[in-house]
Amino acid sequence: MPAIGHLASVTLDAPDPRALASFYSALTGWQTLHASDDFVFIGTPDGAQRLGFQRAAGFRSPSWPGDDKQMHLDFGVADIAVAVRDLTALGATKPEYQPGGDKWVVLLDPAGHPFCVTTAV
Repeated sequence: MPAIGHLASVTLDAPDPRALASFYSALTGWQTLHASDDFVFIGTPDGAQRLGFQRAAGFRSPSWPGDDKQMHLDFGVADIAVAVRDLTALGATKPEYQPGGDKWVVLLDPAGHPFCVTTAV
């Protein structure tokens, strides 16, 4: 079956799109592709991979490990301990509950979205 479309971007709600885009730019090394007061997109130079951040009035971060989480992003890293150290220095937090054993660590970005760093991919 031929594809109807392709995934153009994943967009996260945020209280401050620029701040959250800055965090994920540091994580991925991606550049800003577009920025306004309410929307920021970062991605690879060719735009093939993108993350978007949109201002959400009254934003409430999902709980971890709660029932209100809807999705999370996974990032492959060479060394989990180094990644956790660097990402917490950028504003991520490491929650107590960690279901991933020694191959996955759950972190919360500065807006409270859960994401994982892993050597398993």
